[in-house]
Amino acid sequence: MPILKYFKNLKSFSVVIVPDDTSHESRSKKFTPLKIFIFALVYSIFIAVFGYYFFIITGIGNKIFPGNYVMTPENIEKMEQLNSKVNFLAIELQQLKSSNQRLKYALALGDSVLIDTFKIKTDSLDKFYKTPKEGNIFGVFINLIEKLFQQKDESIFFIFPVNGYISRGFDVEKGHYGIDLVVKNGTPVYASAGGFVVFSGYTNNFGHIIIISHSDGYLSIYKHCSVIIKKEREFVRQGELIAESGNSGLATTGPHLHLEIWHNGKPIDPETILINNN
Repeated sequence: MPILKYFKNLKSFSVVIVPDDTSHESRSKKFTPLKIFIFALVYSIFIAVFGYYFFIITGIGNKIFPGNYVMTPENIEKMEQLNSKVNFLAIELQQLKSSNQRLKYALALGDSVLIDTFKIKTDSLDKFYKTPKEGNIFGVFINLIEKLFQQKDESIFFIFPVNGYISRGFDVEKGHYGIDLVVKNGTPVYASAGGFVVFSGYTNNFGHIIIISHSDGYLSIYKHCSVIIKKEREFVRQGELIAESGNSGLATTGPHLHLEIWHNGKPIDPETILINNN
């Protein structure tokens, strides 16, 4: 074809510059396709780089183009802060999941399971089920109760963990498996009976919780504490300081201690077995 033949024979061409004023002579410049390609490439790169930095420095790019097409230092800092918060929340979520799993495990524990799981000797538990008679303010009281009711050494009874009035009682139908004892924040919480701490940690709804396993299949649960003193796998005596009351967790409307007592996997009304130690 004539057109293809023309382009094959076109190896170079000249650009002639003719001034309007005829007193000046015309000038010509010879170009090859390679020179034109190199010139266009260099020119395009220069314009691209210049335009990029021009839009960044002047800030016009953020106004002209939709959205942020460049990451400013402020945006980078915000992204780093957001990433740190996401990582922190992920760690908190994992800890809550771990606490919930341990809480379910603790509630499922019975006396026989506790002994088999942790390989505890029964003889080592006996001394913790009863408060020692010497050097303890509850010792005289416990001796008196045992004499009045002729209790045997292996029997178990519970005392109030705090001195407060009951604002809400036991109501299984409404999902309230214990009693609420209204006390100030930071009020000392004492073990209702001696036993073995099977759970000590934080949960989302009930805040700081401590659960103690007792003899004869009993569990006592203390919720919404502000501080937990005793740790898991620790032995506690009856009347020993285990925590401080508070208002932690989502399922609370004010400072109080929520106390639950379970027997053989079922909740029972604490008021039916608690002995007033005032």
